[in-house]
Amino acid sequence: MCRWLAYSGAPMLLSHVLYTPVHSLIDQSLRSKLGAETTNGDGFGIGWYDHEPVPGVFRSTEPAWNDQNLHEVSAHVTSPLFFAHIRAAIGSVVQQTNCHPFRYGRWLFMHNGYIDGFATIKRDMVLGVDPSLFPEIKGSADSEILFYLALTFGMDDDPPAAVARAIGYVEACGHAHGIQYPFQGTIATSNGETLWTFRYSSEGKSRSLFFTRDVRKLRERYPGHEVLEEVSDDARLVVSEPIGNLPGAWFEMPESSCGVVTGGNDRLMPFAPEPMAR
Repeated sequence: MCRWLAYSGAPMLLSHVLYTPVHSLIDQSLRSKLGAETTNGDGFGIGWYDHEPVPGVFRSTEPAWNDQNLHEVSAHVTSPLFFAHIRAAIGSVVQQTNCHPFRYGRWLFMHNGYIDGFATIKRDMVLGVDPSLFPEIKGSADSEILFYLALTFGMDDDPPAAVARAIGYVEACGHAHGIQYPFQGTIATSNGETLWTFRYSSEGKSRSLFFTRDVRKLRERYPGHEVLEEVSDDARLVVSEPIGNLPGAWFEMPESSCGVVTGGNDRLMPFAPEPMAR
């Protein structure tokens, strides 16, 4: 599988999150502890929001631990909301267009997991994408088609409902072909203002996903801690596996749930696919 990270809060230098902590995301590209694979070396990507109308994206097929350009760029980019993804490819080829995050307009999207039987149901999935969006699909990864299904099903109006419909459509396609558990994964998506995260699998055994606890409560527990004093009260990290070395700093996102982060107001709610006809 893959590993990913999403940050929301006061503007932060990307390198402070990607490289500095103990067991950082870059370290996880070589030594993941909770992933399906220890090594996630089939490319990487970062996406960030700034003052431009669309988010910036930098993706490469190089292993994250070995890419000097990533080190250089992340040491000079500051953002209040950014994504980072390290890839362990399953099925689709290692190429730049298959690296996450994917972008459409103001939207960023990344996924850790897989669609079982993708080769069998790929045609059905693609036919579910709005014709106006189809030319925007650049790669061959299942995650990118999932993103465009969510856009088709109303991402601009209601992101949780759109993702629920997209996964429901994937499950309908899979079940029609005798695939028992079509979907597995964790997802992050954003429009630059709000961050939505999802943890769901058809089997009920999703990949790991963790939230940081409230920064103010962590300061009470670890008074004078340098990092906690530097970050804003509304800073939130969502990660495939914890970074840093502060016991109690993380809680695991429940199975079949959706997390919403916006302006320091966090919400956690149940999530289930919406059945969709194929």
